[in-house]
Amino acid sequence: MDGKTVTRAQLSEAVYQEVGLSRQESAEMVEAILAQISDTLRRGEMVKVSSFGSFSVRDKGQRIGRNPKTGEEVPILPRRVLVFRPSHVLKDRINGEGEGTVRAKAG
Repeated sequence: MDGKTVTRAQLSEAVYQEVGLSRQESAEMVEAILAQISDTLRRGEMVKVSSFGSFSVRDKGQRIGRNPKTGEEVPILPRRVLVFRPSHVLKDRINGEGEGTVRAKAG
């Protein structure tokens, strides 16, 4: 996959190449997976993808912020934010460590 951003179309193409489903079936599979993840998060439930990471939604309360240009205090409304925590396997892959690498324990 070339480029710095991976698109849905590229994910669908990768499924097509790896799994051997039709392009249409591959696109539908990617859409179904993304819809399931979105719906689960919308309900406030956690999504854990083994060897990849966990997605969760966190509620943030109202607080007072400051406009950096004017210094004026402004209220920041309560909101929900998406949190992603990568697994150790994903961290190791990103850092170029093999799957057989044993992690040293902090002592």
